[in-house]
Amino acid sequence: MRKHYPDKRIAIGFTGCRNERGKKRLVFFLLEQIMLNLQLFCFGIGSILATSISLVASEQETDSLTEQPGYVSNEFIYEIAPFPSCHASTIEETSDGLIAAWFGGTHERHPDVGIWTSRWENGDWSLPVEVANGIISTSERYPSWNPVLFQPDSGPLMLFYKLGPTPSDWWGMLMTSSDEGKTWSEPRRLPDGILGPIKNKPIQLSNGDILSPSSTEHDGWRVHFERSSDLGRTWQTTAPVNDGEKIRAIQPSLLRYDDQCLQAIGRTRSSGIFQIWSRDEGKTWDDMTLTSLPNPSAGTDAATLSDGRQLLVYNHNPNYKGRSPLNVAVSDDGKDWRAALVLEDTPKSEFSYPAVIQSQDGLVHITYTWNRKRIKHVVVDPEKLRLRPIVEGTWPSKRPEDL
Repeated sequence: MRKHYPDKRIAIGFTGCRNERGKKRLVFFLLEQIMLNLQLFCFGIGSILATSISLVASEQETDSLTEQPGYVSNEFIYEIAPFPSCHASTIEETSDGLIAAWFGGTHERHPDVGIWTSRWENGDWSLPVEVANGIISTSERYPSWNPVLFQPDSGPLMLFYKLGPTPSDWWGMLMTSSDEGKTWSEPRRLPDGILGPIKNKPIQLSNGDILSPSSTEHDGWRVHFERSSDLGRTWQTTAPVNDGEKIRAIQPSLLRYDDQCLQAIGRTRSSGIFQIWSRDEGKTWDDMTLTSLPNPSAGTDAATLSDGRQLLVYNHNPNYKGRSPLNVAVSDDGKDWRAALVLEDTPKSEFSYPAVIQSQDGLVHITYTWNRKRIKHVVVDPEKLRLRPIVEGTWPSKRPEDL
């Protein structure tokens, strides 16, 4: 910020005021100071008003959320943090409770961006702690990206993330925790060609294999899947399941059905949410198609509920990079999606990159980016959701009680 020393400048102005030239200099100086202070005043008022409007809009939407059937609670995971920007949260349940992670730093792609975690302890979230970053040496550092927490049926808690200058040339990293995220192992780089789960969590198959939904961006947007039968020590990968041209797709989530059937669903380049099906637990895949739901080129997440239904969190917005509103939809079969909740709906805001799990008590936990400033956590009771039809891709405008 430019420094101003008005006392010194004024003294110079008055001492130079002994002739007409000096008087003109003083007049110009005083006008400059008036304009400067007016600009600072307007900037301050504008900032205050913008913040107030944002908070009021958020509070109005929060009130609206609390009135919707199925809503339980919401809060920010942190209020103050040693970084100005955050994104791409993930959440998992361990035997010790909930844990969340995200990347935070100056801004996305900045080399100081690291991976931060917080644990739910005694009814509150712990202070954010940086657990990983991209420091290679004293002269080399890369930004960190897209953490993914995953707790296998047995074994340590896993934290996948990416390092690298951009998504086109990043690489996969993995660290583990044997004490539910209190401490972590040294990070290790995944084998060449293996990126790990790119945004959304893996699933563990009936034979114990871990299947990770992944994608690449260096040769078009293409989805693939990675499999490990030894808790992440070794990996095998499929070929891309789309050509990256007809449907440009990344960041899949995996959903389960009976008879070894899986569905992957996720983000496209502003052409609707994609879907692709497997009948053999991910060994082979059908052709990729589009669902009837819009996607503004924004991350999604989905989870299979304990009652067999599928729950999807996404931005129901057809406009490119329109990351509001943020919505929840539910389906019995992964094809016919019904409206459940609107988590946020403030124009020209960003509510994005959701992560979702169902905890052992049956509640659904959703985390997401809130205007790149905080990570928000919303709890939902899926048994109490009131579902409404989504007709021809249009979100219903009426509340359940109005039908």
